[in-house]
Amino acid sequence: MLLEFEFMELNFSKNKDGLIPVIIQDSISKTVLMLGYMNDEAIRKTKKTGNVTFYSRTKKRLWTKGEESGNFLRLVNMKVDCDNDTILIYVKPEGPTCHLGTDSCWGEKNLSKFGYLSQLEEIIAERKKDDKKNSYVASLFREGINKIAQKVGEEATETIIEAKDENKQLFLNESADLLFHYLILLQAKGFRLSDVEKVLLTRKR
Repeated sequence: MLLEFEFMELNFSKNKDGLIPVIIQDSISKTVLMLGYMNDEAIRKTKKTGNVTFYSRTKKRLWTKGEESGNFLRLVNMKVDCDNDTILIYVKPEGPTCHLGTDSCWGEKNLSKFGYLSQLEEIIAERKKDDKKNSYVASLFREGINKIAQKVGEEATETIIEAKDENKQLFLNESADLLFHYLILLQAKGFRLSDVEKVLLTRKR
C-alpha cells in the first residue's frame, strides 16, 4: 500500500498535546465521516494494521475505531495538507462510523454524490412523483417505459451520428440529452446512478 505522506515530515508542534487532527473520508463516496486525532504511534499502528487508529484525548490512549463495535475503518490511503499538520485519510468503512449509529458524525448518509447529476436525479424524482404536473419529464413517465426507452435509443443514435462529425458542441449537446434521458430510464426502472456504480465496483480489479 502506497501512502502519500510516507516520506514527509509531519509537524506535531502546532498543538500543545502533540496531536495532529485527522479527517476521515470514504474513499468511494467522498463523504466526510468523522474527525479524530493521531500521534506518531497511532499513525504507525494504522499503517501496520490497516485499521485506522486514533489517540483518544478522553481515554488518554490509542483506540482503534471499531475495536468494540466492529465498525472498523479500513485504510485505503493517507494524505498530508500543505502545512504538514493535518492528515486526510481515505477509508472503506465497515458499518456506521458515528457512535450514535449514523453513517457519519454529522448525521449524513454515506451515499455517493455525483455533483449536479445527483441534483438532476432529485428533480426527475419530483417530476415522476407529481405526474400531473405539466412538464416534459412528467409526460414521459405518463407515457410509460416503452416511450422512455425509445427516447434513450433516439438520443443514443443522435450521439453516435455526432461522434462521427467534427462539431464538438453538437456532440456534447447530444451527449447531455442522452445522459438526461438515461437518468429518466433508470428511475423508470426503479434505479439510480448509485446502483450502476455498485455494479461497476464489482468489476473493479
